[in-house]
Amino acid sequence: MKFTSAVVSSAIVLATTASTIFAFSPNAFLSSSSLRQNPPAHHASKLQMSETTQQQQEEQTRVSKKQKRLQFMKSPQFHRNGFKEIRNEVEDTMKQQFKSTVVDEMKSNQFVMERDGVKVHLASDFGFCWGVERSIALAYEAVKHFPDRKVHITNELIHNPEVNDNLQGMNVNFIEKTESGKDFSVVGEKDVVILPAFGASFEEMKLFNDKDVEIVDTTCPWVSKVWNTVDMHQRKGLTSVIHGKYGHEETIATTSFCEDYICVKDMKEAKMVADYIVNGGDKAAFMEYFKNAVLEGFDPDTMLRNVGLANQTTMYKKETRAIGQLLQKTMMEKYGPAELDQHYMEFDTICDATQERQDAVHELVENAGKLGLDFILVVGGWDSSNTAHLLEIPQMAGIRSFHINRAECIGADNTITHRTMSGEIVKEPFILDLSKDVVMGVTSGASTPDAAVQDSLSSIFMLKKLSGSA
Repeated sequence: MKFTSAVVSSAIVLATTASTIFAFSPNAFLSSSSLRQNPPAHHASKLQMSETTQQQQEEQTRVSKKQKRLQFMKSPQFHRNGFKEIRNEVEDTMKQQFKSTVVDEMKSNQFVMERDGVKVHLASDFGFCWGVERSIALAYEAVKHFPDRKVHITNELIHNPEVNDNLQGMNVNFIEKTESGKDFSVVGEKDVVILPAFGASFEEMKLFNDKDVEIVDTTCPWVSKVWNTVDMHQRKGLTSVIHGKYGHEETIATTSFCEDYICVKDMKEAKMVADYIVNGGDKAAFMEYFKNAVLEGFDPDTMLRNVGLANQTTMYKKETRAIGQLLQKTMMEKYGPAELDQHYMEFDTICDATQERQDAVHELVENAGKLGLDFILVVGGWDSSNTAHLLEIPQMAGIRSFHINRAECIGADNTITHRTMSGEIVKEPFILDLSKDVVMGVTSGASTPDAAVQDSLSSIFMLKKLSGSA
């Protein structure tokens, strides 16, 4: 793993908009208010001016959250570029904590290693992405830059237990979650607040902006790109259909920048939305099902006429694309092909790192027979969405595979404690025949340090070695 100052100082500035899959006129989308009412023709001229004014006011309202966020970022107490005076020290710390000689050896040997009767095939893309490295570096720099301040973080920095343990060891206070929400009462004047890689909600940003605190924003720029996309939706009078988990920190932050939205976690829920768009149905039942995935006051009869697709950056790429194709087909069926660009817009908000790691696992799966893989090991936080999706790929191909969050999940009694696709944590026998050589594949999520992979492999090497001496 290579850590350089570019992780922080050369963060890519992502475009505020992306190319849509359809060409469209700037005036192609009307405001939602004009779509929710159909005035008689003799009222049209009378209402035209007031509607225009109302549309202009709604346009201003729709972009106000983004504008305010940009205003927050201009504050001298808002930090998103790190602190240069201690950057080299932080880079050295990160190398010591996260670097792996085992992983480096595999990378230099065509991603293969043989040791103690175990042959390991490492996925060609795995582990830390630059956005995660940047986030960790910013957080570590913040702690060292403000040595005499109390430092808080609004959530886990990333979904990795070792990294979060390290921050706790640096006396960073993780804001407590209560039944009524996060307890920000512990944040005092002059304190430091770290915003995690997933981002923070608009309401949280406003709260801290109003307080006399230092804000260190480690939000991944790919997440900010999604925020810019849903802002575009709002300005065009679209309801954002977000492929994501409504309870995930990133999606919570994204929806806070929306005026109208509905979250769908998978194709099943996307099909429910598509069916309602085309056929209508039991509105009460629809709203009961999606009650936690929409903004209060959501009306599917009016707010699903014009939609735009965005996604939680860690979702499964192929499913996001399939949902996009479904929505295109749905709008063509409802309004006709000629009107498609009047009712649907799609931007590419799939994170490159997420896609690359998924593609690399697909490659392992496709070659599993030729390589003779006994299983594939996926290393990463159990609450990591991108890591969980890596597990889905071999599981759906019928290949024995395990998602572990720490090396300790591999027991000395040849058992493995792992997370299933359904989210259940189970324990079962691990290597089926220790008397034979083991051939395995391994990958890790975008928030997983190489050191965690090394520790996990070392446990397997030791398990196999001890079985031979028994």
